[in-house]
Amino acid sequence: MTDGSAPLRIAVLDDYQGVARGFADWDSLAGTETTFFHDHESDPAGLAARLAPFDILVLTRERTPLGAELLAALPRLKLVVTMGLWNAAIDVAACAARGVPVCGTAGGEPDATPALAWGLVLGVTRGIARQAASVAAGGWQVGLGTDVKGRTLGILGLGKIGRRVAEFGRVFGMRCVAWSQNLRAEDAAAVGVERVEKDALFREADVLTVHLKLGERTRGLVGARELGLMKPTAYLVNTSRGPIVDEAALVEALRAGRLAGAGLDVFDTEPLPEHHPLRTMPTVLATPHIGYVSRATYEAAFPQMVECIAAWRRGAPVRVLEG
Repeated sequence: MTDGSAPLRIAVLDDYQGVARGFADWDSLAGTETTFFHDHESDPAGLAARLAPFDILVLTRERTPLGAELLAALPRLKLVVTMGLWNAAIDVAACAARGVPVCGTAGGEPDATPALAWGLVLGVTRGIARQAASVAAGGWQVGLGTDVKGRTLGILGLGKIGRRVAEFGRVFGMRCVAWSQNLRAEDAAAVGVERVEKDALFREADVLTVHLKLGERTRGLVGARELGLMKPTAYLVNTSRGPIVDEAALVEALRAGRLAGAGLDVFDTEPLPEHHPLRTMPTVLATPHIGYVSRATYEAAFPQMVECIAAWRRGAPVRVLEG
């Protein structure tokens, strides 16, 4: 894999919190040099220039896209390691065509994203960030929060995360309804959720929370029409992927008062542009894509990333993603 004349160079990308070094024994990879990047490079030319000297790229989920055009500019690249066993931002087929395996990590904290989603539900309905900001500024109570007990929780996508969020909803006394394209009524009922039609989901939800994978069928699924079906007193929470919701339509609905508020952890462009309206809208509680960012997740993932590199160097790569 290398002629031994020079160390393998490893780039760990988008280590925003500067913690990747401490979660794994990178020094155990003898004959390598590891560089940790704590910022995000979004300019394609700048990114290609940054990554060109490296043999191995370590990606934290989908923070940096790795498509065919970028791959073509990285002739030294020999291995890609990603957090998780699925990464829509990597062109796995293009990697395979260049003889570059993509390896991932398993495990992590399954409740990390559901817990964050529920935190956003409570945060946006009770106005927690606004109340805390008032206290920090020397003020006191501002506005009134909304109770969730007795209200309807609409769940768009009843997979593992959606089911867990439904459990939280029931604990808080909410009626839980759900829809997705292939959801069957009996499967929903088995976890205490009522399956409704798509339009009914938007009409009935007091809080609508999104838990679908991003794909051709789900991109823009929540558009101006769907948002228009929602009550003006309703809230939208998205911890899945930004492009599932038409961002421009959401901003317009919030500005016009056709929605009470939104709790958002994901966006069309990440990091969210500095002057984007979602950063400063008073009815928006925004977090920087931290659904999976928890200590337990990192404790599981980063050692496995080192394991992936070591296994590949032995000629026996593990957890190889298929295109």
